[in-house]
Amino acid sequence: MRAHAWSKGCLQGQVAVVTGAAQGIGRTISEQLAYTGVNLMLADLSEEKLDKLRGELTSEYGIDCAHFVGDLSNESTVKELGHRARAELGPVDILVNCAGGGVILPFLEHTAETLKQTVDRNLWTVIWCTREFIPDMRDRKYGRVINLGADSVRNGLPDHAGYNAAKGGVHGLTTGLAREFARYGVTVNTVAPCAVATPQLAHFLESQPELAQKFIDVIPLGRAGELDEIASAVIYLALPEASFITGQVLSVNGGSTML
Repeated sequence: MRAHAWSKGCLQGQVAVVTGAAQGIGRTISEQLAYTGVNLMLADLSEEKLDKLRGELTSEYGIDCAHFVGDLSNESTVKELGHRARAELGPVDILVNCAGGGVILPFLEHTAETLKQTVDRNLWTVIWCTREFIPDMRDRKYGRVINLGADSVRNGLPDHAGYNAAKGGVHGLTTGLAREFARYGVTVNTVAPCAVATPQLAHFLESQPELAQKFIDVIPLGRAGELDEIASAVIYLALPEASFITGQVLSVNGGSTML
């Protein structure tokens, strides 16, 4: 993990829910939040990976940490997550909507099922989780909702139309919620990465190298983003210093889109 610009324990005692926490960007966000002293509810689909991460974070940082396994595209599952988070950790200050994972295909090769999977994973998870936790933030006059979007919404990567439909919905939801809840001290923002150096990208570079290379070629810095670089933007938006930032899509993209 890179050196941080913020101090260890600077968010001590706050509570965060991180969806998609078991691996990749979500796992790195969880690690960085634990460094700041945040108590965590980790949510994902893999019991084994969540249990391992929970053990590592509690051992290294001494935080309170719980985990929840379930499909967060279902409203009833998210209600159970909300009940568990409040019962085990208390009121939630920070929600990081990182659950996702699209099916990247030419639009006409999608099926009804692959399109539904993409929208469920990337948009419905954000809708249901935000509806579950933002009322408490409103009532307490404080909160941070931070979504993971996609730079491909702006730069039009090949074979991303279905994925962009879902992530574009997240971007649109961000601005609407930010305006609606600003008067309650709740900020809502989205971090939009380009290609990120995950095991999934490595696999894609092996299985479809020409297509995957196109995702890198649009980045002026000439490489994929690192996990810590994406997570650091999320942590900044959770800090008190970011209290005047809301309704924004923060592109962490090596310059693949500008302005």
